[in-house]
Amino acid sequence: MTSTPHTLSLPAGELAITVEDQGQGHPFLLLHGGAGPQTVTPFAGLLAARRPARTLVPVHPGFGGTARPDWLTDVTTLAQAYERLLGELGLTDVIVVGNSIGGWIAAEMALLGSDRIGGVVLVNAVGIQVPGHPVAETFSLTPAELSRLAFHDPARFAVDPATLPEAARTAMAAGRAALAVYSGAHAMENPTLRERLAKVTHPVLVVWGESDRVVDTEYGRAFAAAVPGAQFAPLRRTGHLPQVESPDQLLSLVWDFATTHTTRRP
Repeated sequence: MTSTPHTLSLPAGELAITVEDQGQGHPFLLLHGGAGPQTVTPFAGLLAARRPARTLVPVHPGFGGTARPDWLTDVTTLAQAYERLLGELGLTDVIVVGNSIGGWIAAEMALLGSDRIGGVVLVNAVGIQVPGHPVAETFSLTPAELSRLAFHDPARFAVDPATLPEAARTAMAAGRAALAVYSGAHAMENPTLRERLAKVTHPVLVVWGESDRVVDTEYGRAFAAAVPGAQFAPLRRTGHLPQVESPDQLLSLVWDFATTHTTRRP
């Protein structure tokens, strides 16, 4: 695995993005959620090891000790940046996989209509508004409280920040601050996204851990229903981070989706 810095030119300015790149084969762009890139990189390694796949995990600016420029404040701009990244790397038929706010970014990428994207997998994504099924307010929760919402088996997967090195705790706090900025005025929801998803033309798979109490299963079904032709795949005994709790099941779903819906067969 190599960590490579990329500098992207966007209308608002230049943006430095660090990308973890590993494996060879069909390209997958994996977008992490608010818990940081460490929740995605092990799955990326698993995918690259078990399939002929090249996996790329960008670190959202502000996470993992990286800097976030003041002008980068929203998910839409992040989506534009990652679409620009695919162009800089000369990639096509990319499967974009996003978890949580990474799923929101992936959905916005799908709306860009880029011919570099072969399909999109939304994994317990946030971003839409579903009456009666709001995204849980997580910023005021302790790590233990958040783990109880996020995992089917919190005792197995919860992380106690007190046991982490100071540098890791500092990076975690900075990532949480960046997440609060990206989540916007409506706290992890964009009032226009659900309606706009009707314009998506890429194949989309919505994967949902059924034990998630950050965004429940009905929220996931509403996400899938908003995208023309989208498939919905529930995962039992799995919470908000299927790539952590059920990596083997998620890998099979993602790979089967890629082999079915891309023009360049993996």
